[in-house]
Amino acid sequence: MKIVFLGAGSTVFVKNVVGDCIFTPEIGEFEVALFDIDLKRLEESRRMLEHLNKKYNGKAVIHTYTNRKECLKNADFIVNAIQVGGYDPCTITDFEVPNKHGLRQTIGDTLGIGGIFRALRTLPVLDSFAEDIMEVCPNALFLNYVNPMAILTGYMQRFTPVKTIGLCHSVQVCVPMLLDTLGMSEEYQNNCKYDIAGINHQAWLLSLTDMQGNDLYPEVKRRSLSGEYAEKMGWDLVRHDLMHRFGYYVTESSVHSAEYFPYYIKDKYPELLEKYKINLDEYPRRCRLQINEWNELRDKLVEKGEVEHTKSVEYSSGIIKSILTNTPYKINANVINHGLITNLPDNACVEVPCLVDATGIHPCQVGALPEQLAALNHTNINVQLLTIEAYRSKKKEDLYRAAYLDPHTSAELSMDAIKALCDDLIEAHGEWLPKFN
Repeated sequence: MKIVFLGAGSTVFVKNVVGDCIFTPEIGEFEVALFDIDLKRLEESRRMLEHLNKKYNGKAVIHTYTNRKECLKNADFIVNAIQVGGYDPCTITDFEVPNKHGLRQTIGDTLGIGGIFRALRTLPVLDSFAEDIMEVCPNALFLNYVNPMAILTGYMQRFTPVKTIGLCHSVQVCVPMLLDTLGMSEEYQNNCKYDIAGINHQAWLLSLTDMQGNDLYPEVKRRSLSGEYAEKMGWDLVRHDLMHRFGYYVTESSVHSAEYFPYYIKDKYPELLEKYKINLDEYPRRCRLQINEWNELRDKLVEKGEVEHTKSVEYSSGIIKSILTNTPYKINANVINHGLITNLPDNACVEVPCLVDATGIHPCQVGALPEQLAALNHTNINVQLLTIEAYRSKKKEDLYRAAYLDPHTSAELSMDAIKALCDDLIEAHGEWLPKFN
């Protein structure tokens, strides 16, 4: 059994997924095939995985490849973890150019002007992946972990023949972190049931009950408003505010959610940043921190071989086990809607419960979301679908329309200013983007 990692220089993420597979005895022996255009990071990942495999008596055989097609040949599972353009220059461009136009962001990888342009430079690479996959491993399952999740996964599922699923971990951590913040972990962490559905990074905690079916939402909302947990809630004020205004808690963190809505980052209301503890330019700050910390981490993981692993919340190993052994496994994954959520567009990429077995991944019918939640999802789906359309048409007017409809961008800038910003980003990104007419 062969697992391919595209973007294998994402060393810590590779460790989590491969470590989980090593910790899953049902998977048995498997090859890990690593590919990255950064050969130094590729070799570091290989050395780290060798340490990991040896320490835990793993049955993995680890190879690196400089030829992508050879790496993909006869793959069973492909994990996509690439970042086209990296921090320098592309993430820097995604933030610096909008900043000059008066548009501020927090993360810029999923929606907003940053998410749009991140998608447009990634989609051509995914097309090239799809060509190779259909030639050398047409039956492989493509596990996409790359943002913007809904745009990239939706494109692969609609416009390529590659068997694709989009995976994130925001659903897995949503309820545990909410319960912990509100002092409910001890009683309910392993004693509750919940349903989550919507779109990636904006899926909704539709229900939360104890094992007897008693609704826990009233107590969650009471504690959230009580002031007793204000200090622990400080990192998550946007989501709690949304919950009280729209009725439901959203999966993705407040630092992300702040830029998916038009309510929180507003030049006219700078006091909102302090009120909701919103850190602007957060993703570039995290990137610089990770770059600075990598030397120390590399010395530990690669040079000294001090690799520790505990089972992560990532779905990959569970999916692989389920398909190999025909053991049913429940996940939340990103798939084309096709009526799964009845009040969202049929061609949208939605995040819904899915069941996995040897025959594949089977999305579950959700029905209609509460109308206010569907309405909020629509504002993000508009941008996702039009970004895909812009990539397919290569027309600037379609790109402008995607940006015009972005909730945060349109709340801050006029349409003429948005158009000028898009033109400046096209010029600044240069060869990283396809040519637009």
